[in-house]
This record gives sequence, C-alpha cells and structure tokens, in this order.
Amino acid sequence: MVLQGRNYWLMLIGLALVVVGYVIMRMENEVEGFISLYVAPLMILGGYLEIIFAILWRPSQPAEPEEG
Repeated sequence: MVLQGRNYWLMLIGLALVVVGYVIMRMENEVEGFISLYVAPLMILGGYLEIIFAILWRPSQPAEPEEG
C-alpha cells in the first residue's frame, strides 16, 4: 500500500479541522466577527496543511549497511 494507517488518521484529523472551521465560521454569522475573520480561516488552513502533510509523510526507514 502507498499510504499506511497513520496517514489515514492524519488525513481524518485534517478533514475534521476543515469541517469544524467552516462550521464555526457559519455559526457566528457575522461578516466582521473575530471568529469569522481570524479563528476559522486559521483552522481551515491548518486542516489543509495537515492533509498535505498526511499525504506526503512516510515513515523513516532504517539505514542500509554500507558494503566495503
């Protein structure tokens, strides 16, 4: 498999951050509100960055012994 179980868990965490960010942005329902302008966009950005990290993350493999 290309991705491991940890990658999928990290993607789920990122997806949850994105969903929660959009939900709290909608819940405040104000254009000039603190949560709508600052908190929610940072959560959404963090969620997308977490998803990118989850896709690119690979576990470190042990170093191969050198011959010679």
